[in-house]
Amino acid sequence: MFSGIIADVGTIECTENCDGGLNLSVVTRSLGIEDVQLGDSIAVNGVCLTVVKIDGNRFSANVSQETLNCTVGLEVQGNRVNLEKALRLADRLGGHLVSGHVDGVGEVVEFSDLVESWKLSVRVPQSLAKYIAVKGSITINGVSLTVNQVEGDVFSVNLIPYTLEVTTLNELSAGDKVNVEIDLIARYVERIMQARG
Repeated sequence: MFSGIIADVGTIECTENCDGGLNLSVVTRSLGIEDVQLGDSIAVNGVCLTVVKIDGNRFSANVSQETLNCTVGLEVQGNRVNLEKALRLADRLGGHLVSGHVDGVGEVVEFSDLVESWKLSVRVPQSLAKYIAVKGSITINGVSLTVNQVEGDVFSVNLIPYTLEVTTLNELSAGDKVNVEIDLIARYVERIMQARG
C-alpha cells in the first residue's frame, strides 16, 4: 500500500524487452533506497512494481505485458517518474490509501493557471467516472489528490505550487495520458452494494 505522497522524482534510465514484458531500471536522487530489499514494492508513476535489483541509487523491476497494456509512462527511456516506497504501519498517511493498481488511463483536457494554483482536468473512461466524487480522493500518476469538480467523465483537481514542484505533474499538458487509480473505498462500496442487490 501507498499514500500517494511522492517522495522523489526519478528517471527511467533504461528499458529492455523481456518475455513480452519489460525490465525497467530507475535512477532516484533522494528516495532513500538503502533500506529497500529485493521483493519490496515501489510505486513508479502510480504503478506498484517489485524491486528485483538494487545498485546504488538505481533499482530495477520487471513489468508484465498486462501492466504495460493498462498504464502509460513506463516504457519510455528518459521519462521522469513519481516515486514512493511502500508504506510501513508506523508511517503517516498524508494522502489516502493507494494500492498502486492503476484502474485506467485518463487524458488531460485542461491544465490552466489560476494564479494561486493550477487546475488540472482529466477525462477518464466511462467505466471509471461513476467512482469519482467531489471532495473524494483520486490518484494521478501516483499523486494523491482531492477532486474539486466532476462533469460526466471529466474531473478536475487544483494543484498547489508545492505539488507541482515535487512531482512530474508540472510537465503535463492537454492531450497527455495519465495513470488513474480511483479511491479503494469506492470500489468496495460498489461491491457491497452489488452483493446486497
